[in-house]
Amino acid sequence: MRSVSEPVVDDVDPGTVPNRLDPGSTNAIGRMLGLLGDEWTLLILQRALRGTTRYGQFLDEVAISNAVLTSRLATMEREGLLRRVVYQERPVRAEYVLTQRGRGLWPVTIAIWDWERRWVPRHAATLPAMRHALCGQNFAPVLTCTGCREVVRSGDVHAEWGPSGSWERSVPESTTRRRSDPRVDRSSAGLFPETMAIFGNRWSSALIGASLRGLTRFGDFEEALGAPPSLVAERLRAFCDIGVLEARGRRTGGADGRAEYHLTDKGHAFYPVVAVAIDWAHHWYAAEEGPALVQQHVPCGAPLAVALACDQCSADLHGSDIEVVPRAHRRSDR
Repeated sequence: MRSVSEPVVDDVDPGTVPNRLDPGSTNAIGRMLGLLGDEWTLLILQRALRGTTRYGQFLDEVAISNAVLTSRLATMEREGLLRRVVYQERPVRAEYVLTQRGRGLWPVTIAIWDWERRWVPRHAATLPAMRHALCGQNFAPVLTCTGCREVVRSGDVHAEWGPSGSWERSVPESTTRRRSDPRVDRSSAGLFPETMAIFGNRWSSALIGASLRGLTRFGDFEEALGAPPSLVAERLRAFCDIGVLEARGRRTGGADGRAEYHLTDKGHAFYPVVAVAIDWAHHWYAAEEGPALVQQHVPCGAPLAVALACDQCSADLHGSDIEVVPRAHRRSDR
């Protein structure tokens, strides 16, 4: 993987080289959250990674309006996730092909799949299994430290802001908004319902990141995110409703500033999604000042670098080695 400190070439295909971020601007984490913290973008990405390329296919498979699909495809092309390729001249027809940058998001979708499978029982039965072509086994991804090869859990990581890091710079600029209540089941949309409640909106995705950094108090969330109190309260309630956060010390009548919101086991289990997303962000959004977040794997003492490994053979996973097993051909759970 290219380091963010290596030279960045301008005026080339944005899908092959990192973006150069201006000093003082929204950092890599904020850019990533602004892009991936949108339900429609995640839905389109999921379908693209499954092989969908044509406008009409996205329209049917994602159940999206023409206006929203056109807008999201344009954003994903501008951000270098997709490349528009004309395959017919008369009339002009084009397809949208994943770039190197877009394909690099496969760990995020695999981590989401595994979290939903383990923690959302009502949705688990609808998910396909994943097979590791290298060992031939159905697998679950394991977040590992590339230095010591041990499993990485949220409590194993010490994180502090890097040269380009701060809460203000890590909250994305206002972009698209989700379409409705974040607690609504999205299984019919074809992706992952509870992930959408956590990661399908810029404020929700920023809030889960703040929780993983150790914030627990209502006022601290409000200050860090720079969001209106009503919005913070609504997101905290949604997270409690799906069991990602647990409210402690709440008085009758709702959040009063003295309540604390702690991650549950289910919330901590979402850490691999956040970890691989941040890893992708640091690679593709290069700040001259340095990284947004400096992380250390405490058990081995090394700077944190993560990879997803197969729980069956322990080899690192690669997107090209992952096969989707249709539900009709699923093996029994191990």
